[in-house]
Amino acid sequence: MRGSQRSAPAASGNLPLELDAFVGRAAELGRLAEALETARLVTVTGMGGVGKSRLAAHAAARTHARDGAWRVELSAVRDPNVVEHAIVEALGLTDQTPRTPRQVLLDHLAERQLLLVLDGFEHLVQVCASLVGELLRRAPGLRVLAVGRRPLGIGGERLFPLSPLTEPEAAELFADRAAAQVPGFALDDSDRSVVRELCRRLDGIPLAVELAAGRLSALSPAQLLSRLEDRFRLLTGGSRDALPRHQTLRTAIGWSHELCTPEERLLWSRLSVFAGPFDLEAAEYVCSGDGLHSDDVLDVLGALLAQSVLSREETAAGVRYRMLDTVRAYGADWLAAMGDADRLRRRHRDWYMGLATWCELDWFSPRQGEVATRVDTELPNLRRALEHCLTEPGAAHLGRYLAGTLWFYWVGCGRLSEGRHWLERSLDLDGDRDQSRLKALWVLGYVAVLQGDTVPALSALQECREDADRTGNATAVAYAEHLTGCLALVTDNMARAETLLRSALDRYHEIGELNSNVLMGQVELAMALAFQGDLPGAVRLCEDVRRVCEDHGERWALAYALYVLAYEALTGGDAARARGLLVECLGIAHTFHDLLGTVLAIELLALVTAVEGDPAEAAVLQGAAARMWPSVGLPLFGSAYYNAPHERCEALARERLGDERYAECVRAGARLGQQEAVARALGRVGARPLGAVPSPRRLPPDMRKPAVSPTSKGGETTG
Repeated sequence: MRGSQRSAPAASGNLPLELDAFVGRAAELGRLAEALETARLVTVTGMGGVGKSRLAAHAAARTHARDGAWRVELSAVRDPNVVEHAIVEALGLTDQTPRTPRQVLLDHLAERQLLLVLDGFEHLVQVCASLVGELLRRAPGLRVLAVGRRPLGIGGERLFPLSPLTEPEAAELFADRAAAQVPGFALDDSDRSVVRELCRRLDGIPLAVELAAGRLSALSPAQLLSRLEDRFRLLTGGSRDALPRHQTLRTAIGWSHELCTPEERLLWSRLSVFAGPFDLEAAEYVCSGDGLHSDDVLDVLGALLAQSVLSREETAAGVRYRMLDTVRAYGADWLAAMGDADRLRRRHRDWYMGLATWCELDWFSPRQGEVATRVDTELPNLRRALEHCLTEPGAAHLGRYLAGTLWFYWVGCGRLSEGRHWLERSLDLDGDRDQSRLKALWVLGYVAVLQGDTVPALSALQECREDADRTGNATAVAYAEHLTGCLALVTDNMARAETLLRSALDRYHEIGELNSNVLMGQVELAMALAFQGDLPGAVRLCEDVRRVCEDHGERWALAYALYVLAYEALTGGDAARARGLLVECLGIAHTFHDLLGTVLAIELLALVTAVEGDPAEAAVLQGAAARMWPSVGLPLFGSAYYNAPHERCEALARERLGDERYAECVRAGARLGQQEAVARALGRVGARPLGAVPSPRRLPPDMRKPAVSPTSKGGETTG
């Protein structure tokens, strides 16, 4: 009998921690490791419940890819167009450019050596095959471990069919899981033969064995075997070996289903509408009624958990429950047979629309960080709700509402590309020019502005403004005007930006609008004033934003106000104060995965560092920022005003280091990953390294003017 094993964590990556023992499979692990050494694409195939995902994750954790092993869960993805977004998300990438997610992946993987685990792709074979083929051709250091019930069917694929456990391994698995259900449980001589026969009848399928072990709190092993034998005999007419393995699993699940109470069966079927993890409150709302009172959901859910129908997991957003795909599919079949699937999908959609509405309101509060974490955790279900809205006849307006309501997540948490996908898809559908459409238009314009995609941004904002004027929607007029002003700001039309932003802020005041967007409008106006030389006016606006943020617990908009205040402090010669403001700004932006705020802070910190007398470190930070800009958009928006501090920093560093040493430091910075760069920038608080070169404390006054460096045509970080 092979011993139980636990995986060691990968050096980097996102592989899930194993919460219980990994039993058996030593030979399979060895062969799979060998396959991964000799082939760049290995696909683990097998029936549902045979343990493909667990084996793949365990094998991946034992690999030594330089840049880690990364798992992508695709079972909850239904829209083929979201596959690439899901992989970008799993890799922890933030990209705010108009680049396609596929191009983002190609650029990221081009020079890395990592293992990508694609789990549950079988319903998305065509798109996954195309994507994997291109990634492998273009990224020589990439290896892919695919996990599904069928091959991808592309060149170079090595198949690894997985069989069920041997009888001894299955019995060991049963004993391990039984001990978790019944403290002190151990196989004795009288039980051992019964358990081995039980596992044989279950064909050694791990999921079936675990479901059986989940029944030990109520039945003995002998009782389990007796009931299971009755079920098999009924299905096979008395022949003990007539069931194929896929039918054995379905029979085992069906048998577990039959042993459930009516309330447990009802909840099982209704929970199948969730994609990915869900919490108790969602289950109580979506699944209660018509035979199941909301007050009873917790107890019934606990019973399903005890029977291994559900699993419990701790997430950053709290406790969540999850249903394995095979178990979910069985429940979905029952839900469809009862004719209740459409109603449950609508209740699921309504819950997540309500959740998005609550999160939008709570974004402007001390719970802003919790909101970001919550939406991260709920993303698979929010995608499912969006998909339902955009495919259900007559529900397009709900899709536009949901996509627009999530603006804070698309914009504030680094999800511009996926947000644009859902916004454009919702707006492509026919529908009334109602309030939901107007909001989706200005949010789309906002996303496109931040991506540096000027023409689509202007088109969406103009359409929004025209329709809002025609329908008398004052709120949409204000947002369209505000974001058009934001576009003017990043395209260096400061006078127009000031005019539009002042007008928009007046409109917000007239209609009583106050939220993070309104505060960002003030910050953008402050930046326009600062660029035009009105630093006192900029400070007044940002100090007001700071007070409002402190009153409401808002952090995201605060980061940008701190950036402007740091700009003013540095221009006035107070580098120490500028550093303190920028460190706080960077910490906030990085927490929210706001790559634009992160890279702007690092750019200005580079200048602070040069002014403080460390040109080498300043050049390193410029190199780190240069590596980030391709994931944000045109470096510093292509703006001469935003580029002025960068040019000043480069000039100071080159003057003290010389061109060769400067370029060397920039290259060193460009080798830093985002986490390393942020940690390095934050780690310099109050410290001056030995050998730092003294420099003047006050900057030349031309920092706030458009600057052209004599080295701009050949500099390491320009353009």
